[in-house]
Amino acid sequence: MTNKINQRENYSTLVIHSTDNSFGFGYRKNNDLESDELFFKKFDNDLCNNLINDLNKFISKENLQKINKLSVSIGPANFNASRLIVVLARTISQQINCPLDSFSSFEIMAKRIASKNNILIDKKSFWIFKNLKRKGFIAGKYEICGNEKNSSDLIIRETILPKVVKELDSKELSFEATYDDKKDLKELLDLSNKNLLNSTIDSWRKVLPLYPISPIN
Repeated sequence: MTNKINQRENYSTLVIHSTDNSFGFGYRKNNDLESDELFFKKFDNDLCNNLINDLNKFISKENLQKINKLSVSIGPANFNASRLIVVLARTISQQINCPLDSFSSFEIMAKRIASKNNILIDKKSFWIFKNLKRKGFIAGKYEICGNEKNSSDLIIRETILPKVVKELDSKELSFEATYDDKKDLKELLDLSNKNLLNSTIDSWRKVLPLYPISPIN
């Protein structure tokens, strides 16, 4: 672990996120919410080149070199976008010798969904799912840790990584996945900063895109 990671009073975080039809970047300095800078954009015809061009516009090379922590969403979302942002995040992590970690898209939206549906106290666990075009679902399971009444202090643990399931158990609580560019980028920044001291420099090697119905699965 580098000294600059341990010096929590002086660090910067960059996150990269994608959904079914958009991608975005988030930047935060010294875990100060007032410093947040966000960018999100709908996909265009040349996502590969425009992703890099938009990142260059979003953050200067000088500030990019100062990043202490990088986090990326790995899906489930648009597979090509997930693949591209993971490749970009891994490349940046290697180039600037910066720790990289990842979160599933469902884990990022879990707190928002729990808060929206008022399940902070009464329910301990729930599923988040997406309908597949043919049959079945992509679903992940999430558990509320503690009985915090304030949603901002809520901690949710991903107990089952999103995977393909044939059907959902009607006895268990479940909610359909909903993306929100701005809120999900802010939540990814929060998760990234909370996990700041748990990352290692070579962590980029473990980060891969998640898409349960891709050919390799």
